[in-house]
Amino acid sequence: MGIANFLADSNGGFVPNPRHSRTAAAKLEAAQQALARFPRVRRDKRTANHHRAVEKVAELHRRVRRRRLDHAHKTALDLVRAYDVIAHEDLKIRNMVRAPAPKPDPDQPGGFLPNGAAAKAGMNRSISDAGWGVFLAILTAKAESAGREMIAVDPRNTPRTCPECGHVSAENRPTREKFHCVSCGHRAHADTVGALNVLRAGLVRRNAPPA
Repeated sequence: MGIANFLADSNGGFVPNPRHSRTAAAKLEAAQQALARFPRVRRDKRTANHHRAVEKVAELHRRVRRRRLDHAHKTALDLVRAYDVIAHEDLKIRNMVRAPAPKPDPDQPGGFLPNGAAAKAGMNRSISDAGWGVFLAILTAKAESAGREMIAVDPRNTPRTCPECGHVSAENRPTREKFHCVSCGHRAHADTVGALNVLRAGLVRRNAPPA
C-alpha cells in the first residue's frame, strides 16, 4: 500500500492512487466557504439558502465516500479474481495517523521544538484519503466469500530488504520510488521490492509447520 501508488503487486503492477479528496478539494473548499457566510443558528431557524449550502457540503462528502468505496470494491474484486493467495501488509493504520507528540524545548521553558506536525498532518490526510483500512476490509470480505487465502505480514523492512541478496539497509532505498541495493547493486522500483518481500514472507507463514 502506498501514497504515490494506491498499491503495488509482486509482479510489478501498480494501481494508481485516485486521490478522491484532493480531486474534490476545490469544490469542497468553495462550498464550505459559502456555508461559512451564514451565521450559526439552530436547524429550525435556517433559511432555504442555508439549507442548500449545508446539503451542498454534505453531498460533496458523500460523493467522495462513494467514489472511494467504488474504487476499493473494483480493486479488491480484480485481486480476488486474479489470485488464490494474497499476502498484504499488516498495517496499524490508527497508529500511522496519530499526531506526533510535542517536543518541549529544554532551553526555553514553555516553548516547543519543531516536531514535523505539519508534514505529518499532510501524510495523515493522504493516508485517510487513500482509504487503506476500508480497502483491506473489503478485500478480506471478498476473499473469504470467494475462498481465497489472505495472509497479513509484518511490513517492517519489506521495502529495505534486497530480494536478490537479502541485505537489509535504509540506504537501499535512496528515494521513495527507487531501490538500489548497496550490497549487490540490484535495482528496482521500491514498492515492487516491498510487495515481493511481502509475498515471500506470506508464503513462509503459509508453509510454516503448526506450532
